[in-house]
Formats: sequence, C-alpha cells, structure tokens
Amino acid sequence: MSNVAELAHAMKTSLDYLIDAKRCEIAELKRLAQTSGLVDGIGGLVHALQRERGLSNLYLASGGSRSLEALMAQHRLTDQLVQLSAQTFEGLDVEAHPAAHGARLFARVALAAQGLSVLDALRQRVLACAENTVRTSAAYARLIDALLAVVFEAADSAADPAISRLLVALFNFSQGKELAGQERATGSALFAAGQAQAEAQQRLMRLIDSQERCFLVFAEFSGESLRARWRDLQTVEGVATLERLRRVLLSTPPTQPLDVEASQSWFDACTQRLDAMRGIEVELTAELQARCRERLRAANDDLRGLQTRLARGEASLGADAFEFFADAVGGSAPPVQASAGAVGPQLERSVHELVHAQAQQLQAMSAELEAVRASLQERKLIERAKGVLMAHRQLSEEDAHSTLRRLAMDQGKRLVEVAEALLAMAPMLPTEPR
Repeated sequence: MSNVAELAHAMKTSLDYLIDAKRCEIAELKRLAQTSGLVDGIGGLVHALQRERGLSNLYLASGGSRSLEALMAQHRLTDQLVQLSAQTFEGLDVEAHPAAHGARLFARVALAAQGLSVLDALRQRVLACAENTVRTSAAYARLIDALLAVVFEAADSAADPAISRLLVALFNFSQGKELAGQERATGSALFAAGQAQAEAQQRLMRLIDSQERCFLVFAEFSGESLRARWRDLQTVEGVATLERLRRVLLSTPPTQPLDVEASQSWFDACTQRLDAMRGIEVELTAELQARCRERLRAANDDLRGLQTRLARGEASLGADAFEFFADAVGGSAPPVQASAGAVGPQLERSVHELVHAQAQQLQAMSAELEAVRASLQERKLIERAKGVLMAHRQLSEEDAHSTLRRLAMDQGKRLVEVAEALLAMAPMLPTEPR
C-alpha cells in the first residue's frame, strides 16, 4: 500500500464527513424550528400592539371621550402576549446560533425587549392625553418594527431554500399587515378629529401603496393556497366598506369636516381586514413550522441511514475510486483492481453516488437561496439609502422613502437601482444643517 493510501486509510472516510455534514444540517434545522416558534409569538404580539395603537388614536383624537374601556381591555391582552414573548426570548439558546447570525439576532431581540420595557410609559402618556396621534403612531410603529426586525433576521439567515421562501413570504406579509395597521390608526385619528388634513391624507396614500408592494412579494414567495386565501380576502364585505371610507378620507378637501361617527365604522372595517390577515399569517407560520418538522425528520432519517452504512463498513470508494476523476478527464473511468480492503463494488458505488448527491443538493440549495435572498438584499439597500437621505437631508423616514420613489419614477428605474446609485454617491453628499 502506498504512503498516500495508508494516510487515506487512517483518515476519516467520506461517510464520516457526510455524517458530520448531516449533523450540522440537523443543528441548523433545530435552530430554524426554534426561530419559527419565536416568529409565531411575535406575530401574535404585533397583532395586539397594532390594535392597541388604533384604539389609542381613537381615544386621543376624541379628546379621551371614546374607546377607553376597549383600550384598557386591549392593554391587558397585550400584556399577556408580552409575557409570552419575553419567555420565548429568554429561552433562546445562544450556543445554537452561529456567531454572525447570533450577534445580529440577539441585537434585534435586545432592541425589541427595550421597547417592550417602556411600553407602559407610553400608555400612561396616552391615557393622560399627553401625546398626539402622530407621535403615538410613530412610537408604536418603532416598537413593531423592532419586533418585525427579528423576523427579518430569521429570513435572512435560513439555509434551507423552502424554509427561506416561507420566511421571506411571512416577513413581507407581516410588513404589509403592519402598514395596514398604520393605515387603521391614521384613518381613525382623522375621522375622530372630524376634519380632513392634507399631511395625513398623503400619509394614507403612501401606506396604501406600500402595502401593495409588500403583498406582491408575499404572493411571489408563498404557495398557491395562501395566494388564493389572499385573493378571497379582497372580496369580503368589510373590504368594500373600507374602500368606500378610504375614498371619503382621500377625497375630502383639507380642513373640510369628516363624519366623526364614521370613526368606529372605519376602525371596525380595518380591524375585520387585519383579523383576516392575521389568519393568513397564522396559516403561513404553521406551514413554516410544519416544513421545519418535515425537514428535521428527513434529516434524522438520512443520518440514521448514513450511520448504518458506516457500521456495515461501507466507507471507501474502493474499486470505483477513479469515478471521482471521471468527469474531469471526460468519459468513463477505466477499470481498476479492487483493493484488499474493498467491501464490494455495489456498496462502494453507492457511497460514491451518495457523496455526489450531497454535493449536488448543496449546489442546488445555494442557487435557490441566492435567488430567494435577492428580495431581502434589495430591501437592505433601500433601507440604507433611506438612512442616507434621512442623515444628509434631515428627512423623516416617510419623506426619505417618498423621495426615493419620486426619483425612481422620474428616471424610469427600479427603486433598488436608485438606492444603489444614491449609496454610491453618499460620500459626496453634503449634510444640511438642522
């Protein structure tokens, strides 16, 4: 036996390394299963906070004369979900998360936990009518964004293409739902105040437009059954009422009166839509968790199969070793004599094929993941470009987004293309004084 052969004989075999790879895959899937449970809890908490925000705006815009009882009841319900989410956060295993992903994930969780810890202070200011509807909506939006950022981090780190697609669909749907929640809060404040306002009307139009973009991405990455559920939702009676009230809000000239009594109808119509959206969100999360369990079962079955092969001694390429080079030299490998330790050509060939199958699977997963994550990368670029505009032009987040959209329309380009160009020019942009 040559020195190379002796060294190879002493080394771990192909099957040993395949077993190691499968164990890594199982650890990753367990992490994703844990993360999907976290995402589920966040979805319920966000839904409660969205309703709390809408009721807070009704209460504030009416000068404290409306919705106090409903708001206090919502506080109690939200608190229960905050407690559940806090327990889920505490149950996260630092060791189960790769260094880079873990650092980002726990930083996101830290920000969300900080926001939840000061929620009571915001509530007290609302109950004392010491805040206005704009600042209150912005405060709740910041907290909800911090929670949704945890979902984004999960979507950005998933290594299984099918799971990654579901997470991208879920994140975009949840983001669209949050924009719908902001629409409910903004419209509630307008109707309860009894007067149309140009700035709030422009905000409503931006929120409606942004929702549609999120739902288009959701439709691209979700399955047909969920897309059908979403299409069906557009035909329910509450949505027709919502559309009618939208027209009232958007067509009434600024400073002209609005029907104060319509505030409850608006809130109820928006709530019916948001509750139905929460149903889709729950179904999407359940599909995500089922996919994690399915993949975990399959990976464990694969691991047991590999361990059985190793126990039988099916560990080397033996007589079929030259097949490793066959593709490189172009053609079938020439026949070679079996080594003394060979376990038989049939078993040896099966190991060789298993190695290639694993490599091909990883290559296919990598290609699909790249396509799935393109959507997330575009979002990152747009958010960074908004940050540049906010810093250099002292714009609000909404105004920064509107500026990007206007530039994209004027230049006939995609939003992400304008964002990329702006980021390239960022070092040369002057900063305007405050």
